[in-house]
Amino acid sequence: MTKPLLDVRDLRVTFQIRREGAMPWTAPTPLHAVGGVDFSLNPGETLGVVGESGCGKSTLARALIGLVPATGRAEWIDGKDLVAMTPRQMMRYRSDIQMVFQDPLASLNPRMTVGQIIAEPLKTHRPGLSSAEVKTRVKAMMEKVGLLPNQINRYPHEFSGGQCQRIGIARALIVEPKLIICDEPVSALDVSIQAQVINLLIRLQKELGLALVFIAHDLSVVKHISDRVMVLYLGKVMEIGSSDDLFADPQHPYTQALLSAVPVPDPDHDVAGSVVPLSGDLPSPMNPPSGCVFRTRCPRAQAACAEQVPALMGQDHRTACHFPGPLTEEEIARARKTEAA
Repeated sequence: MTKPLLDVRDLRVTFQIRREGAMPWTAPTPLHAVGGVDFSLNPGETLGVVGESGCGKSTLARALIGLVPATGRAEWIDGKDLVAMTPRQMMRYRSDIQMVFQDPLASLNPRMTVGQIIAEPLKTHRPGLSSAEVKTRVKAMMEKVGLLPNQINRYPHEFSGGQCQRIGIARALIVEPKLIICDEPVSALDVSIQAQVINLLIRLQKELGLALVFIAHDLSVVKHISDRVMVLYLGKVMEIGSSDDLFADPQHPYTQALLSAVPVPDPDHDVAGSVVPLSGDLPSPMNPPSGCVFRTRCPRAQAACAEQVPALMGQDHRTACHFPGPLTEEEIARARKTEAA
């Protein structure tokens, strides 16, 4: 078997929140943003990460690159634990793990030209290169991501949103990383531009052998680009499996609810009759439900769900549910009745 590029085990991120108006000696309340995530990522593979807002997707991404403190283990292909490293130790891995951010314009320095922005990682991680070599590599990378080399002296505000995201991708690729973490890279772009950026990522992945962690809300985009998909809810993994298996045969009730909400381009499609409703809102990570964190909104919840945390079960397609399987018509009808009430 191929050794995983990244092997994550029991990754946790907890923030200590001091309530507004609390006395200075009052103990802060822990906020469990990521609660024991397990997954592995092979070289050249794309892992899609989905879930509603507030489920911990972006925090997971920031924990993997050391932007927020975390516990657990994230083992790189050389056997070293990224989570346990100091910032100085992590420096040698920065060029191997790069990130593309959600807001293309906000992630670029408005005072720097495009050439300076793309060249900055080279100057940090490849200090031995001459100015001429840096400029040559920057122009070559601009061409690779679909930008004209003669735009090298322009500033970010002179580009469209899609072009700014291409600049961000070029900045991430310039140091030849093994892994790129894409934190909702197309959510702020028009649909036509989204397709261009997605196809660009797929092409570059094939050419350069990149591994991707692709975070998104749009499940159709995730299905298009991902080899495997991981579903998060309140910082925990609900289901993980190959893209084909998970979309064709979702086992967790939450995954089924997410997939039922994907728009279908058919005017005769019965939206109201196909969507699995979820009652209530996402619980607070400062006070998560006992047992299965999804039980307060699950149409299949039973007494056992409140007593024991479900483990991820299965081989290639794994589900964290005491009672996995497709929802019955009775369960869906009960969920609709609860939502209407």
